[in-house]
Amino acid sequence: MSTQPDRFYPLAIAATALTVYSTSLGGNLVFDDVAAIQENRDVRPSSSLLNLFLNDFWGTPLQKEQSHKSYRPFTVFTFRLNYAVHGLQPLGYHVINVLLHALVCVLYYRLCFLFLPRVVSFVAAILFSVHPIHTEAVAGVVGRAELLSAVFFLSALSHYVRLIQRQKHVGWRCCIETAALAVCGTLCKEQCLTVLVVCAVYDLLSMKVSNLTHLRQCVPLDRGLMSLWIRKSVARIGFLGLTALLMIGIRFNLMGPHLPLFNRFDNPASVSPFPTRHLTFSYVLSVNAWLLLFPCDLCCDWTMGTIALITSVGDPRNISTLCLCVVLVILLRSSWLSEDSQRVPLFMALFLSTVTFLPASNLLFYVGFVIAERVLYLPSMGFCMLVAIGWAHLWQDRRLKGLALVGFILLVIAHGTKTAVRNREWASDETLFSSGLRVNQKNAKLHNNLGKVLEKQAQYEEALQYFQQAIRIQPDDIRGYLNSGWLFTLMKKYQEAELVYLKLYQEAIKLRSDYTGAYVNRGDFLMKINRTKEAEAMYEQALQFDTHNPDLYHNLGVLLMDQNKNQEALTMFNRALEIDPDHEQALVSSAILIQESDMALHHKKLASERLQKIVDGGKQNELIYFNLGMLALENKDTRGAEQWLKKALQIRPNLRSALFNLALLLSEDGRPLEAFVYSKRLLQIQPDHVKGLILMGDIYAGHFEDLGAAEECYKKILQSDPANIQGLHNLCVVYYRRQQLVEAEACFQQAHLKSPDTEYIRQHLEITRHQLQQLAARDEKKDPLKNINVARDPALLQQISPSPTIR
Repeated sequence: MSTQPDRFYPLAIAATALTVYSTSLGGNLVFDDVAAIQENRDVRPSSSLLNLFLNDFWGTPLQKEQSHKSYRPFTVFTFRLNYAVHGLQPLGYHVINVLLHALVCVLYYRLCFLFLPRVVSFVAAILFSVHPIHTEAVAGVVGRAELLSAVFFLSALSHYVRLIQRQKHVGWRCCIETAALAVCGTLCKEQCLTVLVVCAVYDLLSMKVSNLTHLRQCVPLDRGLMSLWIRKSVARIGFLGLTALLMIGIRFNLMGPHLPLFNRFDNPASVSPFPTRHLTFSYVLSVNAWLLLFPCDLCCDWTMGTIALITSVGDPRNISTLCLCVVLVILLRSSWLSEDSQRVPLFMALFLSTVTFLPASNLLFYVGFVIAERVLYLPSMGFCMLVAIGWAHLWQDRRLKGLALVGFILLVIAHGTKTAVRNREWASDETLFSSGLRVNQKNAKLHNNLGKVLEKQAQYEEALQYFQQAIRIQPDDIRGYLNSGWLFTLMKKYQEAELVYLKLYQEAIKLRSDYTGAYVNRGDFLMKINRTKEAEAMYEQALQFDTHNPDLYHNLGVLLMDQNKNQEALTMFNRALEIDPDHEQALVSSAILIQESDMALHHKKLASERLQKIVDGGKQNELIYFNLGMLALENKDTRGAEQWLKKALQIRPNLRSALFNLALLLSEDGRPLEAFVYSKRLLQIQPDHVKGLILMGDIYAGHFEDLGAAEECYKKILQSDPANIQGLHNLCVVYYRRQQLVEAEACFQQAHLKSPDTEYIRQHLEITRHQLQQLAARDEKKDPLKNINVARDPALLQQISPSPTIR
């Protein structure tokens, strides 16, 4: 019976965590997930594993000035494993995050049980499992860094505490094992390094009073004696401290000569003078504490103007900073004066809350955010322990026991409901940024982000309103102007776009000559308005500062392709694919270039392989299917071509080029009834489709022997295009097959005058004239044109190719 709680509590905790966070499983890759996973080349199996240890979390080399210097190779490796199994399908990424959170909750319960009674530990773990502040860490895939580091953090701390409590194997082996776990956690996220500090704090707290008394009674002048426990404790703490310093030294060495650079919008207080900087940073601490205490208004981004700077001591917000200081002092005093059995748990809870938050506090060094809810994942462990200890005091009072139970249940329900709702807000960029603006309406970044989402949905007017609001809120941020300029371009308001881009391009280059984004945006705009030479110059200038940007090489390839410099264009596309073998636009553009040009057969095979790679990655696109069909036709693979063209039509039933080529393929394959169906669909969509009318006339005349319907098709062509030789010639054939030889001769004569160099028209004209000359001999029944049927112009056999995809 005694083992039942040991099994029940962890299972109940894990089940609670899984249930609450199951609502996050339907989410997409959103916000930072796109940069960390979708656009991160290190996640692709084609990238060297060594790059995980040379690049930052976002795939940028650590030595580069533009790097954010966040070093989390183990986390990126788990993304890479996800990608190897299911590509960019988001479900697998979310499943791993939810499972990791459940594991962390169980490990946290095990840690609490080292200090607290079983029921109190259970309360702390349940509160931790449902706390809404964790939604960013769990529902956002990049939050896996927090989850993985928490696993190693809890494993290291539990291992160290357990051995210290047993007073066994607490020598070098204990330190080495703890340090190894801490190093692994630090390679998931830097915050895990603080576990060494927490372990050292616990070692100090665990010194027995008798040992301290003995230490005071020692006579250092004689032999400098210390108790064995104290000597080992000091040695352990020294080892942990040296490990931490070594890790910090290696970390700085990896970063190279440049410290991370954050602009004034990411963390405005960091570039502010005294006392604004100190007052604001102190106030932000109280805001973080409030989010833990009352997680009602949560937001994915707290940068820019979300929290206004505190410029004077008289700002009323300083009261909240003062309140936080008073609460901390009271908690420290209460912990110190409490009984021995409660002193260690209280101090551990306080240090778990504060020490783990130090790297994100701006007190030791500046970070690239004002508030980030996911960094509260570890600090919330100490907070939940404090709440559980306070709850235990109510639970022990018989008069308040019922109140404690009801309060606990209501809090779990409230937090669980809030978390479930918040998870759904992380389902897409639109829902995420919309929810953020309901909390922080003064955040220009959120307005820009939501505007970009609406732009992708072609809701240009609505998107423009958000961009303009971002400019009004933050007039000195160029992102709003850049977004507005690009949107004006899409709306074909080129004059407005030119004014915006030219001004911003000049300003951006003045501030920073290697600002690649300025060159790229300027080049994209110039390419859009067909000023290709200027656009090419912009991209080439950008390549001087960023030689590992596949988008630049792709866009240069598109420009070269437009200038019929096919070989140079293919070289650029190949260069983009060398950097990012999964670069979708380069794969498509290079395949279309190969298909449309007269390149060798091995290139045609390469084009097919590149398009197939996109399909194998889970992409469903009608143009990709169509081009695979065209390549299959060139390789005489009619069955494969038919399958690809039908797949294209399943996605886009009105794709005219696919309808025509599929009808032509079926007609040539001796399946006129099927060809007729697709031809009719094509002409319903575009009644004057010339090639479709010719093909339909061919089917009527050649397969159904319906010369009247064929004649209508050809005459319809000539009504819209009197100079169409193909339609005119086939109409002549219809006259001949009806034995209207006079009309046929006149028709062939007209066609020959319009196209004197077409040999088969000349031959048919001669045959018709010869037939007229034989009319006197009525007993002659042989029909010289019996095997002519409906002749096809060679142009009919030419395949239609779509225009190249331009970024």
